[in-house]
Amino acid sequence: MRRHGWDSGARRWRLLALTGVGVVLIALVLTMCTALPDGDGRSGDAGTTTTDGGKVHGTPVEPSAAPEPELGWGFTHTQYSADEGAGAALRRAEDTLSATPLPQIQHIMGWGAENPEPSPGRYRFDELDSRVDLIRRTGGTPVITLCCAPDWMKGGRAGAGNTDWSRRSLETAPSPEHYEDFAKLAGTVARRYPDVRHFIVWNEFKGFFDDGRKRWNHEGYTELYNLVYAELKKVDKENLVGGPYLVMDSYEPRDTTYASALEGPWGSIDQRALDAYTYWNENKKGADFVVVDGSSYTRDDELLPDEFRATDKLTAVSEWIRDRSGGLPVWWAEYYVEPGDDDDDRDGWSEPHRVAVHASGLMAIARGGASTAFYWNPQNRGAKCAGCLWRSTRLEDGGGALPMMKLLSRFAQEFPPGTRYDGSVRVAATDVSHVRVLADDETVLVVNTLDRPVEAKVDGKSFGMRGHEVRWLAR
Repeated sequence: MRRHGWDSGARRWRLLALTGVGVVLIALVLTMCTALPDGDGRSGDAGTTTTDGGKVHGTPVEPSAAPEPELGWGFTHTQYSADEGAGAALRRAEDTLSATPLPQIQHIMGWGAENPEPSPGRYRFDELDSRVDLIRRTGGTPVITLCCAPDWMKGGRAGAGNTDWSRRSLETAPSPEHYEDFAKLAGTVARRYPDVRHFIVWNEFKGFFDDGRKRWNHEGYTELYNLVYAELKKVDKENLVGGPYLVMDSYEPRDTTYASALEGPWGSIDQRALDAYTYWNENKKGADFVVVDGSSYTRDDELLPDEFRATDKLTAVSEWIRDRSGGLPVWWAEYYVEPGDDDDDRDGWSEPHRVAVHASGLMAIARGGASTAFYWNPQNRGAKCAGCLWRSTRLEDGGGALPMMKLLSRFAQEFPPGTRYDGSVRVAATDVSHVRVLADDETVLVVNTLDRPVEAKVDGKSFGMRGHEVRWLAR
């Protein structure tokens, strides 16, 4: 879906290439002297990996209570995060994250993490350790997404130096004969980080599309899910596990190719996604929460009827899942309200515009009854970073909170899990078409959807709003 970047760990390899051919040759000679190939493609693994992957890492945070399946509003660590960079910027970023601790997702491979098991039984968790340590230091609730799979589980070569970091490879699912191996890896991860109690199985059904039948291979995913679920519960029965992390794609209303009854002015959800969810829901061994993913725009990047009203799709999907989940909490592992360009960059909107539409998206998710959602943080290494949560820690003055972090933190504070929303907030008739609101007993969030100033009257209070302003009112 042109949205995912990942840190392959290749930055180290790019650096090595820049040091010159001579250094590379010396390194190769030393490698040949210290580690001969073992006939399994695992040359050199002994010096870069370990066999005790399940050994507890660092100092786990002692839980104060049993884990809850509803976490609230948080974000996902992606290719670059706040675990590398300038010292002062790193401290500033940790202060930013600690000010309002949020749930934080980290994948086990890609998006900032190395290949966790380059060869069968040999592990490499340095970068995953670094991300878990960051979450621990900042007081966040850690969530691990169990994706993606080592090469040897999907037809590639084993070995720490043989990882194929191409998108095509990373988005390949484990082969069925390796489903149990992937489940064992999940168990190893759970034992290594015993304070991580929330696990998402796989990401967006990657590699599970059946080209021949033109539909999702929901049978294969569910088989993998059930094996992982059982393994995680064997490690600790209080581990909380969820799936299926399906992308709820939609088509514009006139496109009836894969149309479904789940529709609105924003379009129609792809029936194949609903079929995949239904199969998983009926055949799963168990689940503690349900995970979906999606954007407010269509597969053709259309925002219908406009960028604000398109977020009503998030409400509709949340309600549809809740009606079928048997009471399980609904999570959005990712949600998007701004289409990216061909390079997946989203810098066409001003920051006030972006924050206003994202606020509308969060409101729509909450209104649909979902209790947990994660913002996909597009962090990069430069001074310009549209939608980033903090200034890059590669900059000397980096680490400070940016507008999207301020929105996310405030939303998490004001509307935590269990919030009872008040649907009776009064909005002046002249403002209904361009003002969006969400409220509980104490707070009202107001969004001006227009790019010009307006005079608004909400909850009995009159006030002026700037174009695309997000306003918090105390009740």
